[in-house]
Amino acid sequence: MKRPILMTAVIGLSVICFAFAPDKKPWNAPDKENKMSNPVKSSTESIDAGKALYAKHCQSCHGKSGLGDGTKASTLKTEPGDFSKSAFQSQSDGSLFYKINEGRDDMPSFKKKMPEANDVWNVVNYLRTLKK
Repeated sequence: MKRPILMTAVIGLSVICFAFAPDKKPWNAPDKENKMSNPVKSSTESIDAGKALYAKHCQSCHGKSGLGDGTKASTLKTEPGDFSKSAFQSQSDGSLFYKINEGRDDMPSFKKKMPEANDVWNVVNYLRTLKK
């Protein structure tokens, strides 16, 4: 009699764990966007412009240093990620541009907030400075 109760408890716990497990579906940019090159040269001016835009639009979720520890991070359903990690930094500039522009889940699209493509490219240049 104890075995069926134990099995029911284990199955129930497993269902609960899977139901609340974070969705780790990969977020890959389409090939065309992934292969895009950054037309904005990384310079002090570009990085400073990107840093200002990041502070205005991104810092509240992603944190001052891009560690995913912004003031709004705990309210998100998806983890904002750590921009200093090699998994993030190994993405192409085009992939980062695409993700900023398009958004997904808790990450909003910035097509309207940053309609100038060079602004997004400046943010990409700034994100490159956040590696460890």
